[in-house]
Amino acid sequence: MFSKALFLTCLIFSCVESARILGIFPMPGISHYILTSKLMKGLAEAGHDVVMVSPYGMKDPPKNGKYTDVILDDFAEVFEKMNQIDLFGHSKRWMVFSMKEVIDVMMIGTRNTLRNPGLMNLVESKEHFDVVIIEEFLNDALKVYSHLFNCPLIILSSVGPNSKVNSVIGNPQPMAYVAHMQMRRFSSRISLLDRMTNLFQHVLSYTLSELLFVPKNERIMQEMYPGAPSISELNNNVALVLLNSHASLYEPQHLVPNMIEIGGYFIDPPKPLPEDLQEYMDNATDGVIYFSMGSNLKSKDLPEERKRMFLNIFGRLKQRVIWKFEEDLPGKPSNVLIKKWCPQQDILAHPNMRLFITHGGLLSTTETIYHGVPILAIPVFGDQPANAARAEASGFALQLDYNAPDFTEDKLDFLIRELLTNPSYKEVVQNKSRIFHDRPIKPMQTAVYWVDYVIRHRGAPHLRAAASKLAWYELYMVDVGAIMVVILAALLYTGKIVVWKIVGSIRRRRANKQKLS
Repeated sequence: MFSKALFLTCLIFSCVESARILGIFPMPGISHYILTSKLMKGLAEAGHDVVMVSPYGMKDPPKNGKYTDVILDDFAEVFEKMNQIDLFGHSKRWMVFSMKEVIDVMMIGTRNTLRNPGLMNLVESKEHFDVVIIEEFLNDALKVYSHLFNCPLIILSSVGPNSKVNSVIGNPQPMAYVAHMQMRRFSSRISLLDRMTNLFQHVLSYTLSELLFVPKNERIMQEMYPGAPSISELNNNVALVLLNSHASLYEPQHLVPNMIEIGGYFIDPPKPLPEDLQEYMDNATDGVIYFSMGSNLKSKDLPEERKRMFLNIFGRLKQRVIWKFEEDLPGKPSNVLIKKWCPQQDILAHPNMRLFITHGGLLSTTETIYHGVPILAIPVFGDQPANAARAEASGFALQLDYNAPDFTEDKLDFLIRELLTNPSYKEVVQNKSRIFHDRPIKPMQTAVYWVDYVIRHRGAPHLRAAASKLAWYELYMVDVGAIMVVILAALLYTGKIVVWKIVGSIRRRRANKQKLS
């Protein structure tokens, strides 16, 4: 196996020729930047000339290839202001209001990206790029850059296959069993109610996209570049979709040839821990629990009653606890260590890790599978509930929704002790970890190979499914079905007329016979 992997790796990198790659990623969330910057850094280290447009400058630029940052001014500052919002309280609002705010923010960000001086200078300079890469996230207007630079377009999907990228690329998504990313329930046997809910979610997503997201992006794009091809035409230029997913993370589903799974490509091999954390974890004879709500949610914003609930439970445990907490926390038990920042991947890699309490973000879920650590998921918003449900259904996690009415100290205590004492969760996640690592080549090398493939084959049109060029009513045969219904109705109507004429004729003959007799 090792020799085969080594041969494939050597083959990949022996075929690489330096290309110019433009990545445009205005989403200012830290988790999104981790995904996009890791991809662009990997491409640069493979020998390419990479230009990355984003709200941040790369702190650890690649040592190989050529790399250039184009900073989107003020984007990070705007995001920091948004981060002051109490997202725990915000999650209780009706979904429609939260969705509207997200859409408004994304539309402003997309417009500001198109008008960014650094990016406008790139367009005006008529520089050559071999491929443009964007992250698919309510920002269809950015696809215009593949037209402006006359090159193929690659999409990065940060949440794996979903209704949006599936419709763009023409990937089948049977709604009887392929769950929408907002579905909160998963089971081996999908019930009638689940299928009805799933159908509603898929139809709602497509309707919102076609009637709201895409038209808004179309207007923003045409304001800046009048006469540019429509977004539906630009979608036809999508050569490849890189999916942050893998069989160890998602349930099996269809993927057309130009959809490639690279889930976990952002994870680096474990590094030594800082001295204090190393000593703390090495001496934890009963194991360590790591608690983090991610980069956007702040543990300091938890209500005092919830903070006290966690501290009460932790104080009764024999395990040590590392809690990513953004300020001092008075009254904490002696077995709880507070850290404003934590090297999460390196903590999860420690052999004394017993449990990861997390918000259920996809990056954290991927990392816990990579390292084989069970989780207690406390989802709050976005894709977190679906990730938590998927993890629980897989058997390596339990979940307690942050807004659940039964979020009590007793329930939380029970779930934590169940995960610590029942070995099945550890067994399942370690098996998942073996599946995650069992690949012919590493996910970053897979990403590099397929980007190179698209460049070598000038967009690789031979990989694109014909479904990507069909309207929804053509793809699902609605027009054919409608014609068949009309024909059937016409035949039935015609048949009815013929039958009545025959019946009428028979009646008249009988009536005539009766008169003659």
